[in-house]
Amino acid sequence: MGLLSFIKEAGEKLFGGSSAHAATAPADANAAAAAAIKTYIEKQNLGLTNLAVTYDGASGKVTLAGAAPSQEASEKAALAAGNVANVTDVDNNLTAPAADPAQYHDVVKGDTLSAISKKYYGDANKYNAIFEANKPMLSHPDKIYPGQKLRIPPLK
Repeated sequence: MGLLSFIKEAGEKLFGGSSAHAATAPADANAAAAAAIKTYIEKQNLGLTNLAVTYDGASGKVTLAGAAPSQEASEKAALAAGNVANVTDVDNNLTAPAADPAQYHDVVKGDTLSAISKKYYGDANKYNAIFEANKPMLSHPDKIYPGQKLRIPPLK
């Protein structure tokens, strides 16, 4: 899938700020951050196998390896990893069956799923496709926040 960029200050607060991303972060802090991200991804129940996560605190980069049952699961795993505070990039090396890749949208202040749906699909009422494509990371259609990256799936 490749490299996705994220906003460092936005996202889930899974680990301590300075110890996890300082340029001189020790290997054990990086390993602890990687373990926290891996646990967070696994809680999404995406059906990944042999998931391996590495985190480089100096650059804020997460690397994912393993296998995903679908392109959608691979994309959701990358979003789960990237929508974590202090993560700036995700290098998604998960293998998955070939499918049409999704687009991505960076949420800005004032965005709603309906407005995003209107932008990408031309129909505000198709917001549920975006909501479903981002579950379980999204628990409610109204709970999106600036800086979050959302998966915009192709319409079927």
